[in-house]
Amino acid sequence: MRNGLARDRYPSQSPSSIAAVGFALTAYPIGVERGYVTRRVAVERVLTTLRFFHDAPQGPEPRGTTGHHGFFYHFLDLTTGLRAGGSELSTVDTALFLAGALFCQSYFDAEDDDEAQIRQLAENIYARVDWRWAQIRPPAISHGWSPECGFLEYDWRGYNEAMIVYLLALGSPTHPVEQAAWEEWTSTYDQSWQSDFGEPHLAFAPLFGHQYCQTWIDLRGLRDRYMSNRGIDYFENNRRAIYAQRAYAIANPHGWKDYGSDVWGVTASDGPADVAREYAGKLRLFRSYAGRGVVGPYGYDDGTLAPTAVLGSIAFAPEIVIPTIRELHRRYGQHIYSEYGFLDAFNPSFDFDVPLVHGRCIKGFGWVASDYLGIDQGPIVAMIENGQTGLVWRVMRKNPHLRRGLERAGFNGGWLATTEA
Repeated sequence: MRNGLARDRYPSQSPSSIAAVGFALTAYPIGVERGYVTRRVAVERVLTTLRFFHDAPQGPEPRGTTGHHGFFYHFLDLTTGLRAGGSELSTVDTALFLAGALFCQSYFDAEDDDEAQIRQLAENIYARVDWRWAQIRPPAISHGWSPECGFLEYDWRGYNEAMIVYLLALGSPTHPVEQAAWEEWTSTYDQSWQSDFGEPHLAFAPLFGHQYCQTWIDLRGLRDRYMSNRGIDYFENNRRAIYAQRAYAIANPHGWKDYGSDVWGVTASDGPADVAREYAGKLRLFRSYAGRGVVGPYGYDDGTLAPTAVLGSIAFAPEIVIPTIRELHRRYGQHIYSEYGFLDAFNPSFDFDVPLVHGRCIKGFGWVASDYLGIDQGPIVAMIENGQTGLVWRVMRKNPHLRRGLERAGFNGGWLATTEA
C-alpha cells in the first residue's frame, strides 16, 4: 500500500473512490477486534492512508491535485492519487472519507507515537476542510465543484445520504457552518414523508441513503426538532424504511421474478444494461449502474437486487435481514457469492441476449454482477459489527467533533444525555 487508496470496484479496473477509502479506514479497526489483522498492521495501513491525504496537493488546477479547499475529488488515480478523469470535488464523498478518518482518530487512542500521529493527521485533514466555501447558496451546502464548471447546480437537502455532510460541517473546529444549515437540510423532509408499504417514515428510495450516516453515528434515541415533532428517531425511521422495502417485495407490484418476504433489497447498484425489453407482457426499462430504490421520491426498480441493501440493514432489523440473507445464499449462492462474499447485485428477471455493461447472464438464472463495490462492502462490514457489538457507534460517541455537530444540529437525548463531553 503505497498511498492507502481503496478501489472503487474489484476485480474490474477502476480508480479509487474516496468514499471507499473512508469505509476501508473503518474496516481496519474492525479487523483488529476480530483478529483478522494485528493492531500494528492496522496502524501502518491507516498511517499510510492519512499521510497521503494530508500531504497530497490541493489547488484549483484541473490536473495534478487531489482536491481543493480541503475537499477531495470523488475519484483518484490508484497509482498517483491525483484526480481521475473529470471527476467532481465531492462534498458527500469527502464526508464519508472523513467519517472513516475520525473513527480511526477515536479508535487509535494509545500513547505511542504512531497512534498519536494518526490522531493528529485526522485532526489536520478534517480541520482543513472549508465547509463555508462550499456554501455557494447559503445556508445549504453544494453537491460539489469542478475546475471546469465551478460549483455544481444542486445543493444537499434531506432526506438522503448527505446527513453526514451537515453534521461534520456543523462540528468543524475551524470552518463550521451556521446552525441554520441544519434547518435548510430538514426543510424538504415533509416532501419525503411516506406511508407506502408500511408505517410513516422519511423515505429515500435507495436503502444506502438510510445506511451511510448511521454506519458511524448511533442515532438511537437521538432526535432533532423535526423528528421530535414526528415522534420517532432516525434509527426507528430506518427500521420502518427496511420493513417497507420488504413489504414492497411481498406486494411485488411489477411482477419481478422471485420477489417476496425473504428475497428483497433494492439500492444503488450495478445492473445489466441500458435497454428496453418486454417482460411479463410489458415494455420495461433496464439499466446498468443506477440509484435504484422502491419507496420514496424518484424510486426505480428493474428487478435488480443488491445484497448490500439487506446486509447493510442488519443492525436495524436483524429479525428480517438474517432470514433474507440466508435465503439469498441458499437459493442463489452458487452464482452470487464468491471469494469476498456477495457480489454487487443480481437480477433473476433479466434473461435477454444483449450486450451487457456489467456482469454476465447465466442460462436459467438471470444476470449477476461480476464486481464488488467498495461503497457496498464497507457498510456490510461495519453494520454487521454494529449489529454484533456496536463497535463503530461506541467509538464514534467519543469523538468531540461528532458530538459538537450533533448538538449544533439540535439533537438531544440518547447517549448525548448520558455520555460526558
